[in-house]
Amino acid sequence: MKKRIFAVLMLVTLLMGVFVGCGDKSSEKDSTTNTPSTGEEQKDAKKVFPAGKLVIYGYGQPQYLQQYFDAWLERNRDIAPEVSIEIVQTEGASDSREKITMTYASGANEDLPDALYIDPVNLLDLGQGELLMDVADFITPLKDKLVDGATNDATVGDKIYALPESVRPQVLFYNQKLFEEYDIDPSRMSTIEGYIEVGRELKEKSNGKVYLSYIDPGSRTWRYYGRRGLLPQANAKIWDDDGEVVIDTDEGAKLAFDTLDTMYSEGLLLKTPIFEPALYDAVKEGQVATFYIGAFWDEFLRKNVTETSGDWKVLSAPVFENVGVAGAPVSSYFAIVNKPGGKYAELCKKLWYDFHFDAQAREDWVNAMEEQNAPYANPITKDLLADDFWKEPSKFYGGQSFREIEGAALENGATNLVVTPQDVEADNIISIELEKYVAGDQTMDEAIKNMGKNLRNKIGKAELIK
Repeated sequence: MKKRIFAVLMLVTLLMGVFVGCGDKSSEKDSTTNTPSTGEEQKDAKKVFPAGKLVIYGYGQPQYLQQYFDAWLERNRDIAPEVSIEIVQTEGASDSREKITMTYASGANEDLPDALYIDPVNLLDLGQGELLMDVADFITPLKDKLVDGATNDATVGDKIYALPESVRPQVLFYNQKLFEEYDIDPSRMSTIEGYIEVGRELKEKSNGKVYLSYIDPGSRTWRYYGRRGLLPQANAKIWDDDGEVVIDTDEGAKLAFDTLDTMYSEGLLLKTPIFEPALYDAVKEGQVATFYIGAFWDEFLRKNVTETSGDWKVLSAPVFENVGVAGAPVSSYFAIVNKPGGKYAELCKKLWYDFHFDAQAREDWVNAMEEQNAPYANPITKDLLADDFWKEPSKFYGGQSFREIEGAALENGATNLVVTPQDVEADNIISIELEKYVAGDQTMDEAIKNMGKNLRNKIGKAELIK
């Protein structure tokens, strides 16, 4: 217990430092629980769970997952007769992490959620603070049934701090109608170099009306173009193998940042906040030709630019000619909180298991999401992915199967950037310099130089987790 309290206090201290700088054990076991050692056994568990509310922290658009959980409860009233499930929406993964850390440090254990959806960077912080359950015994026997690397970003040594929720590739969405209008072959975008050339041609032929893509003036430029996109594809590094800062000297990082600089400085990217009405209006008016980085664009396009249905197509992410790897997959996780006195840890495992192994329930939910133009991701289980359902054509993509492309785009994926406990603070430092660049307050070379200087001054050497 002393170890856990010390770890939490250290994590709170780190978070307070971030706030000042940027303004941004196992759980107690229920004696009646027969804990299964694998997901297969969990499927058949018939323990009846006590009355109460199972609380999950989620972000993005969790109301659509709520629909699955509500339907699941109605099918499983034999084991959860008086249980309700509530997904509490937070502002993001960092917000979820901060709320849990502060709640635990205050001793208000009854206010902790039972589980949360989270990304690898924030997951590592909570795991190192012993605030999440180690689920290695549960998930390890199932790993062969999951897509490759599903648990990688949640694994530290012999511990696995969360259950994989999705593994999504980087893909390239393009407006086929615009490419036909300007007589441009989209296959030229198989490389990043070709992608840029296409952007130049679109700009020239449209007299500056059509942009290759967009750039966000805020923190999401680093999140999407940087951490998730160009840097992994360029084999870039923030830290070397000893944890020393190398972002300002690494050749891969220079390649990635120079590529972004080329697109932005040449006027190929429309500056507008991501996921905001101005961007969707620009798409509807034919001003934005492509979206690179993130299979998640599927749900936002389907929901926000329905007028363009049938115009879009999808390719795997373009590759750097001299590197040759596609986009790095983006994983998200479902973590069970180490909640003292918690009574729903095993129910959380069953919820996760059924969502990923019950083919009919997953298909019914996806069909409902399609009808609502709502978000969903491909399954992470190999058996489900092999079903023809995940190859069905889509009207939005002019008869192309987006689901099939999403699965295929996982091949030849780049390796994600190394995750360290310092990454929450490091991301803020790097993002601030990119935001200044996008605002025109400094050049890209100046931004890179400042990234390295500030990382060394404010963080120093990173702790590499193995």
